[in-house]
Amino acid sequence: MANALQHNEWSGKTDGQPWMQRSLIVMFRVLPLWLPYGVMALVVPFYMIFNRKGYKSMYQFFRKRFGYDPWKSFWKVYANHFRFGQVILDRFCVYAGKKYRFITEGQELMDELETHPEGFVNLSSHVGNYEIAGYSLKPKSKRFNALVYAGETATVMENRQRMLSQNNMSMIPVKEDMSHLFTLNTAIDNGEIVSMPADRIYGSQKAAECMFFGEKARFPLGAFALAAQKNVAMLAVFVMKESYKTYHAYVRVIQCDRDAKIREQMSQLAQNFASNLEEIVKRYPTQWFNYFDFWKQ
Repeated sequence: MANALQHNEWSGKTDGQPWMQRSLIVMFRVLPLWLPYGVMALVVPFYMIFNRKGYKSMYQFFRKRFGYDPWKSFWKVYANHFRFGQVILDRFCVYAGKKYRFITEGQELMDELETHPEGFVNLSSHVGNYEIAGYSLKPKSKRFNALVYAGETATVMENRQRMLSQNNMSMIPVKEDMSHLFTLNTAIDNGEIVSMPADRIYGSQKAAECMFFGEKARFPLGAFALAAQKNVAMLAVFVMKESYKTYHAYVRVIQCDRDAKIREQMSQLAQNFASNLEEIVKRYPTQWFNYFDFWKQ
């Protein structure tokens, strides 16, 4: 039987063999960051040539969703691939012990929820560099549980675990038997924070249809169902690369009518998140990292 967590549009796995990734971490302990960035700038055109599927999806994204002409769309695709390369390199830099500067907008929203006994849901997405924030910003009191794709390389998973455990954070791998759902429910019941990606469908195929860039797109229902059924608050956090060693984190409240029926609450939460995600992507168009046709039904 095929792996239920695989997706025919994306792999969810960082490129490179484990030994290459370990070597990268060692090199970053002595190399200045601008050097691998420079190499990345030269490598990107070849990656675009050999990763035609990702190139085509991003080209159509800029043409259709932003209305750019062919030439501008091409350069935006290059900028997108280069920025994605920087984001990946930044993760390995953190594994090697390097620090980044964070500007956080809306930190008080998370601080306020941490003072309450109830747990809450924190949404991530495949824009910017959400993962890097977990290595530098940490919750003040509540335990933080991050739902993660379990198919990553051993090097990435080991370093994630090492970095997150230092900040009172833990990983919950997505499993085919869906047992991770019980772990998520337990964490919420214990008054902890649960972090879940909200822009890719894998595992359960249940989805909410939301208007996104003027057209209906499917968003995974899991996180919104959890927040509605448990009647807990929901935040979305977008961590966007601003400059060489600076990231800007945006914390947004995702709201719904709590007097509405559960299913309607789920739909409202999903649409609210989609609207916030669209706002961020419009502000940072080259930091959208879903390399497939997001609107394909």
